[in-house]
Amino acid sequence: MTFFYTLHAKKTKQFILLISISFFTAILLFTQNSMSIPVFSEKDSPKAVYKGENGIALTFDIGWGDEKAAQIVQTLIRHKAKATFFLSGSWAERHPDLVKKMKEHHFEIGLLGYNYLDYTSMEKEEIRKDLLKAQEVFKKLQIEDIDLVRAPTGHFNQEVLRVAEEMRLTYVHWSINTNDWKNPGTASILSRAKEAKNGDILFMHASDSAKQTNAALPEIIQSTRSVDKLVTVSELIANGKIETKIIP
Repeated sequence: MTFFYTLHAKKTKQFILLISISFFTAILLFTQNSMSIPVFSEKDSPKAVYKGENGIALTFDIGWGDEKAAQIVQTLIRHKAKATFFLSGSWAERHPDLVKKMKEHHFEIGLLGYNYLDYTSMEKEEIRKDLLKAQEVFKKLQIEDIDLVRAPTGHFNQEVLRVAEEMRLTYVHWSINTNDWKNPGTASILSRAKEAKNGDILFMHASDSAKQTNAALPEIIQSTRSVDKLVTVSELIANGKIETKIIP
């Protein structure tokens, strides 16, 4: 009988020890995981929208150039395709007629700052001044309902997102980068675009550096339409689920 109680007590101690080790291991893992959570993943931290639902959005950045933008706009018009253009204020100043044409044909316009600068190397007030200067340009062009913004170089951080939020602008990133500015060939650009599915935002350029984009555009439009309808970014993210990007 004594042997039974001794054995039972030994097993009980082993069980308690095992539970204690598991408990402290769980605490350690939780602590380590909590320490690795990016500070920008907090609930109230501003984030960049990079996906939506109910369609696919074609987006084009224009920071400079005098030739490719007009061709791309005409191709979109010819194919009755929706798109969102992110325009730098300095470019819009030099091409007011084309900006007005975009608006007349119901293309969506977003801000790409005024000068083509890397916002991640700038202070908050400098970023704000650049965006305000761009807004003034569009006001003079009688385009005041701009709610979207993208950093000129595509590089952004929490400072950029906070400025956008304070100015009541939605920062738009992308889920598919066609790399068209590298001019890898129309087949390569189209191949990347064909990865698009419901909710995706495609990133392209209409600056003169993107020499092959317009040639690939008709097939891109056809390909994306076969997957889902083409919409503007605002339509993509309105009244639906959106996905935001956490910036470490």
